[in-house]
Amino acid sequence: MSIPLLAYKPLSQNQRVAGFEVAGDEQPRIYNTDNLLSGFELDLLISAAYRQICNEQQMLESHRQVNLESQLRSGQITVKGFIRGLVLSDSFRRLTFDSNNNYRFAEICIQRILGRNVYSDREKIAWSIVIATKGLQAFVDDLLNSEEYLRNFGDSIVPYQRRRILPQRTKGEVTFAHMARYGADYRDRLPKQVFKGNKGAAKLDYVRWEWQKNPPAIVSKIGAGLTYAGAGFVGLLLLGVLIGL
Repeated sequence: MSIPLLAYKPLSQNQRVAGFEVAGDEQPRIYNTDNLLSGFELDLLISAAYRQICNEQQMLESHRQVNLESQLRSGQITVKGFIRGLVLSDSFRRLTFDSNNNYRFAEICIQRILGRNVYSDREKIAWSIVIATKGLQAFVDDLLNSEEYLRNFGDSIVPYQRRRILPQRTKGEVTFAHMARYGADYRDRLPKQVFKGNKGAAKLDYVRWEWQKNPPAIVSKIGAGLTYAGAGFVGLLLLGVLIGL
């Protein structure tokens, strides 16, 4: 038997206030598949989904979900299904879920899936309990099937940051795409020591993936020895050519 979602009180944030402003460049552009889209328009929609969910910092060619894109283009899945696939993808899990605690991860998902900031720490605690007891997939499904998501985005609209700017303010909220994908606790775990001889290079081996890590010291020494030996051999050849002339 799963634990019911902890109750929390919605606060009057920007997205809960009725807006009367005239649409302009400051308002978010809404991408949806309600109308028949051309190939170019569908490309824009897919890019908008990547920006919203994966963040500008993670939009690399290697993180593209080609199979999901193909399913969306052929109508096999909805925009909501595409969003679900992005959040449950291996790259999102490694770069966002694995580098955060449950509280921070719940906050990020609420920002990117529901398009708003969390109401309070109590909301973060409530959803972190869901992650801990039901797992990542059930947590994502609960957000996507929530009344709030269905009311604002449904099956066909790409989530966006709702009501970021209020007319009476000179500045709006910081866009979620410009926020770090990890929390302060993960940042504080980054090593403070530096390599000898290079005071500006932090040693980050233990927070890198295996293919990113520096090779063992013995491999570096062997490589340096081969380099010097090759350079010496080339020098001897040049010297022999000069003497022969």
